[in-house]
Amino acid sequence: MSNSTSLDLHGLLGDDAEALLSHTAKAFPAENLTLPGPDYLERVFAGSDRNPTVLRNLGTLFNHGRLGGTGYVSILPVDQGIEHSAAASFSKSPAYFDPLNLLELALAGECSAVATTLGTLGLASRRYVHKIPFIVKLNHNAFLHVPDTYDQIMFGSVRQAADLGCAPEEVLVCSTGLIGIPFPIRLVSPEIAPIVAARSSDDGAGEAAALAIMTTDTVPKQTVVRGGDFVVGGMAKGAAMLAPNMATMLAVCTTDAAVDPATLQKALGEAVAQSFNAISVDGCTSTNDTVLVLASGRAGAPSPGALTEALTEACDDLAQQMVADAEGATKVAHVCVRGAESDAAAHQAARKVAESMLVQCSLFGADPYWGRVVSELGSAGTPFDIDRVSVAYGGVVVCAGGVAAAHDEAAVAAHMEGRHVEIDCDLGLGSGRAVVLGTDLSYGYIDENRTTS
Repeated sequence: MSNSTSLDLHGLLGDDAEALLSHTAKAFPAENLTLPGPDYLERVFAGSDRNPTVLRNLGTLFNHGRLGGTGYVSILPVDQGIEHSAAASFSKSPAYFDPLNLLELALAGECSAVATTLGTLGLASRRYVHKIPFIVKLNHNAFLHVPDTYDQIMFGSVRQAADLGCAPEEVLVCSTGLIGIPFPIRLVSPEIAPIVAARSSDDGAGEAAALAIMTTDTVPKQTVVRGGDFVVGGMAKGAAMLAPNMATMLAVCTTDAAVDPATLQKALGEAVAQSFNAISVDGCTSTNDTVLVLASGRAGAPSPGALTEALTEACDDLAQQMVADAEGATKVAHVCVRGAESDAAAHQAARKVAESMLVQCSLFGADPYWGRVVSELGSAGTPFDIDRVSVAYGGVVVCAGGVAAAHDEAAVAAHMEGRHVEIDCDLGLGSGRAVVLGTDLSYGYIDENRTTS
């Protein structure tokens, strides 16, 4: 950026150098050009219909940086430089994953302004707007092709550029509510701006967000998993209508790992399969469950296995917190089915047991009625041989070969009175294994759901 830097223009332009450098435009008189100069704003914009705010911003732009007051500008363009959405940063240089580095580059070069997308504006403008002007791009590829088209993809509005710093399609909406009843958006819209203004990176902000998304939850649900050079964090809500496909629950995870969207999607799919899709409170699937993971790309790039492991641990922690806080639940059931012909068969059988109202009622009454468990295993629609089945509560076998087994009744009774009840089922058919978390069915659950509307 030094003023003493010299360029070999002839070398750069090659054979066209002489024609380009000695060209004189004859079709347009020089006196008709509006040339830059210290009084450029006075000559060009003072008599226009631009409002005072625009004129003031233009003055800031033309009078900033090493070219300030000359009528010329030096602008650092940052277009897609830090593109990050629900996966990762795509910048070619890891040094510029962080928009702060780009802005520091502009300051070091004494640029007049930074031309940027809404994403960079939202991430860093509040720290630098007093140091360097920002020029914000609101459209996607606007005026970069001829003829211009009518269906430009808008990145956002001027108000959003000032208040939020991201485009409408970059705002991911999550909602739970009464099924079939329109969401009261007119009541919510006026509250968005104050929420945006209150954004913070303080420790208390995460707690406030986790509290804000609660409905019938009794406690906020958060998690943090450190995966070496990167971190995965998350929050969730949900206490009922919990069944396959995640159910009435919302979960948002974040990570600073640098990862491409396809790898991140695959990791999330595997994590959800072993966590949110392996719980059931009442066997009822919601219409609008959501799990999101957002990656900033500011840390290193972990291996796919390490990322999946950390994301799975975070999702599993949140899923267990949800089951523990289920509406009216007094017990958490850990239903493990082993010895199935496949993992998929084991999962299907375990879910059938966990979602059985009869088994749930037995759990609420602390009754180790293994016959109900075997009945559900036999009707799960998976391979089953009654002569090979065994069932245990808390590691104490109460059924072997499909019939009652002598056991320590006091030990089983003590286990059934606890908060967590382990039901272990061995089908004796193969190596398939799965665990599904469930709950008991209490009076509290009925009270919570008998007058919902």
